[in-house]
Amino acid sequence: MSKQTIIVTGASSGIGEAIAKYFLERGDNVVINSSTPEKLSSAYKKLGYSENLAMVAGDVKDKKTGEQLVALALEKFGAIDVLVNNAGIFENKAFLEVDEAYLDKFLNTNLKGTFFTTQAVIPQMLLQQSGVVINIGTPLVNYGLGGAPATAPIASKGAIHALTVQLAAEFGKKNIRVNTIAPGVIRTPMHGDGSDKMAGLHLVNRVGEAEDIAEMVYTVAKSNFINGATINVDGGMGAGYNLI
Repeated sequence: MSKQTIIVTGASSGIGEAIAKYFLERGDNVVINSSTPEKLSSAYKKLGYSENLAMVAGDVKDKKTGEQLVALALEKFGAIDVLVNNAGIFENKAFLEVDEAYLDKFLNTNLKGTFFTTQAVIPQMLLQQSGVVINIGTPLVNYGLGGAPATAPIASKGAIHALTVQLAAEFGKKNIRVNTIAPGVIRTPMHGDGSDKMAGLHLVNRVGEAEDIAEMVYTVAKSNFINGATINVDGGMGAGYNLI
């Protein structure tokens, strides 16, 4: 399989770092991004200072960050084959307590970050006549949890799911495929030490590992015929319940 160039946003830890590591270990070029320069530098070091690795610090809600990612990928590797829109935030807050600033926080990072980073890479993919965009969503778009108030992040993730389908429709004929991968609860720094407490949300009665998501991202990236899909990698979270 020929070497590809992958951009991964939100790659300083957790799922993003695992995705970058998975592609690097299989010989691909990777450009990693984070809004926190110190954490990004730490991830860069952890991933091994590889000649196949580059990094761009910047907040994806700023259109310039996407443009910088594209510029560096092309300067160093000459192509952009896969974009993984992993950067995102998630919190719980009661719906009646959500104000405009709080809602904007999720719309900016989750939706605008995905929207504008994708907008930055699509022209190069059109020139190449190929490309893959993989967005990170959530099964909670279609599987509400009454005990976990999270309307602001879920609304922003729902928009990402809708964006995936529309982009797949608009660019599929140009050999550019767009898909969403929807993780369940994954053991990452975002959940701190509390991830295992949420094992019961999944039919397999355990939480996932970041490598589980990386493996699916890689599979979708290398496929030629998956487009406009939402793939749950969630241990059955979105499929049903275990009765006690």
